[in-house]
Amino acid sequence: MIYGISFEKLGQIHPFECDIDLKLHDKVVCESDFGIEIGSVTKIFKEQIETKKSIIRLATEEDLSNNTQNEKDAITALEIARKKAEEHSLLMKMLSARYTLDKSKLIYFFSADGRIDFRTFVKDLAGTFKTRIELRQIGVRDTAKIVGGIGMCGMQTCCSRFERDFKSITLKYAKTQQLLINPSKISGVCGRLLCCLAYENDAYLEILKNLPDTGDMAKYNDKIYTVSEVNIFSKIIKMRDNEYSELKLTFDEFINGKGEKICDSKPPEETDMPGLEN
Repeated sequence: MIYGISFEKLGQIHPFECDIDLKLHDKVVCESDFGIEIGSVTKIFKEQIETKKSIIRLATEEDLSNNTQNEKDAITALEIARKKAEEHSLLMKMLSARYTLDKSKLIYFFSADGRIDFRTFVKDLAGTFKTRIELRQIGVRDTAKIVGGIGMCGMQTCCSRFERDFKSITLKYAKTQQLLINPSKISGVCGRLLCCLAYENDAYLEILKNLPDTGDMAKYNDKIYTVSEVNIFSKIIKMRDNEYSELKLTFDEFINGKGEKICDSKPPEETDMPGLEN
């Protein structure tokens, strides 16, 4: 059987094979990218997934007890690291820490605006905790996932509530949904485009299928028009002929009347918003 294992809350799901029957939420011992850790069975794959990783064993009471103590020790280790980062005058924000199950490694996650020379800092931490230290710099979206926050919708951010994988979001999503391209309105607390722009994008694309865009040339009842407006909310398309006479149709009227796009408009220049797209 192939099981999907997650090593942290809302972490990515990694496929592992196992010869014993497991249930959802069972705790197991596996080797993650960091070392031996306890993971949770998050998914049971019905289809065959290629993987070279195997679950070591079902977690014992001793494993769970050690893991609980490791989590407490990691909180203390994080506070110590924050103080030492200040002592070393490092412009970095220490976000979280975690031990491997056997405490052979202590992993820190931090954010910073640029590259940080933390070699002396790591030596200091290694001398304090007598174990191998690994520092991982993460981006603004991963930082928001760890820190959490409240979105403009008034609810907890999606990334810290249920999202496991970040999707690639571009300005095209906002344009398809005919949203005002205003960074303050379409970006989240992380400063990147809202993850929720992807949730309904397929539905918008389905509605706009077989319809021309604003500025396109379209043919309807054997007459050529220039599309002046496509309103996805009212489902109205407006077109003008060469004499600037306007024709207003519903999407259904245009499609059922065998209207068709015959020429794309010149693509508009992308709004210059460096660093906004995900």
